[in-house]
Amino acid sequence: MKPVLSRRSFLAAATTAAAVAGSTPVAAAAGGPKCRLNLAIASYSYWHFRDQKVPIEAVMDKAAAMDADAVDILHRQMEIEEKAPLDAAGWAYLRKLKRHALLNGLEICCLSTHQTFVSPNPEVVTKNIDHTQKCIEIAYELGCPCIRINTGRWGTTKDFDELMAHRGIEPILPGHTEEDGFRWCVDGIERCLPKAEQCGVVLALENHWGLARTPEGLLRILESIASPWLGALMDTGNFLEEPYEKLRAIASRTVYVQAKTYPGGGEWYTLDLDYRRIARILADVDYRGYVGLEMEGKEDPETAVPKSVAMLREAFG
Repeated sequence: MKPVLSRRSFLAAATTAAAVAGSTPVAAAAGGPKCRLNLAIASYSYWHFRDQKVPIEAVMDKAAAMDADAVDILHRQMEIEEKAPLDAAGWAYLRKLKRHALLNGLEICCLSTHQTFVSPNPEVVTKNIDHTQKCIEIAYELGCPCIRINTGRWGTTKDFDELMAHRGIEPILPGHTEEDGFRWCVDGIERCLPKAEQCGVVLALENHWGLARTPEGLLRILESIASPWLGALMDTGNFLEEPYEKLRAIASRTVYVQAKTYPGGGEWYTLDLDYRRIARILADVDYRGYVGLEMEGKEDPETAVPKSVAMLREAFG
């Protein structure tokens, strides 16, 4: 199947049309193009799966105090059971969050979810499809335009700390091949897309551990599925070696950015990322979406998050 039109090609065509119609297209500023910072705060910045959960409402209050534009909600951080069907209390909780965001002048720009499509067991894949469809409905209820999805991984490394010690690389499931994994993943994502289109929620596939750990793997999946309801989520901290050319490789397909920072040293590793350079990469493809801060350092988020916000604002100019 042919890949969908890239963001860069689409926006270039749109800009040309605007010029013909007499509109003023976005012009490159002196010194090169600029990428406007639409800043989101990821709730993950305040909870790294280790201690007591920080309520989403508290994150919204902090984001508003820093004059952020939006919040990125980590699904596992919400006050609902991750895999259970939503009951009346769950739906009421979602409506409460939506109201809280409104009163704080915030958008909810992304719901970061977890799933795996990499399994030889059709029942496991179907359960993850059902879970992802539920997450799409949650995003729709929140007025959220996209959800973060993962390919999932082979599961041969059971401990996440051990996986990080091996730089996110794990052995393929015995008796299977990488081709099997890509086939299962493409099929799983395709089966989620009708619900995504029905709800108007884009699936943002992250360059995460698993089949999308490399730009080649991520792009292989995106180019196998021709749908405007699927794009790339650029996590700036998930290409551990030589990140900039890898980030550039996926930039034109990116619909959402999660920007990692590591004050106090990272929970699993630390990267010294040049965000001015990353801002230029995004500007080169005319990226206009949100940049969601994911502070993954060990420093107290009460100081680390504002520090990271200031750095991103300076880098994006």
